Amino acid sequence: MFEQVKLTYDFNALEPHIDELTMLTHYGKHHAAYTNNLNGAIEKLPSLKGKTIEEILMDLDAIGDSALRTTVRNNGGGFYNHNLFFATLSPKGGKEPGGDLGKQIQSDFGGFEELRKTLTTHAASVFGSGWAWLSTDKDGKLLVSSTPNQDNPLMTHGGKLTPIFGIDVWEHAYYLKYKNVRADYVNALFNVIDWEKVAELYQQAL
Repeated sequence: MFEQVKLTYDFNALEPHIDELTMLTHYGKHHAAYTNNLNGAIEKLPSLKGKTIEEILMDLDAIGDSALRTTVRNNGGGFYNHNLFFATLSPKGGKEPGGDLGKQIQSDFGGFEELRKTLTTHAASVFGSGWAWLSTDKDGKLLVSSTPNQDNPLMTHGGKLTPIFGIDVWEHAYYLKYKNVRADYVNALFNVIDWEKVAELYQQAL
């Protein structure tokens, strides 16, 4: 059975950038629903039991039932994406990444500010609901992309890319505080990104 990532901070710890009510709703309602719906679908698909969520999302075509495939795509994506999202936030975040990740950002984007601009542009350009991603390939090269709905690079790139950070631009992630001004939410989010955790995920993906 898949479980939501355990938060390492209180629901109000990311204020004023992400408010407590949004956290309670986002994690406690939306993320919980994706997790429960995924587990319900897996119960009907015994061939998937024991597989990791990454293995499942990289091979969705193995699910023969189209309705269940859609359910797993939407809710499995929602589960994975939100686990990553909440795990890479911290009240102590906001510091620019260093180490190998910082060097790779310099190599691939020309510096952290350029990465920030690229991520922000991708987040702003998502029509409707979706995500902006920072991912790595097995050689350590970084790539920014975006996906609609609850899709992610595991699905769209056949496992060749591993997401190490994602910006959730579904309205439920920001509307209670920022209303329809997505750009303000994205800018504020950079104050609570835990780049040390992102760097850890970067190393694990290589």
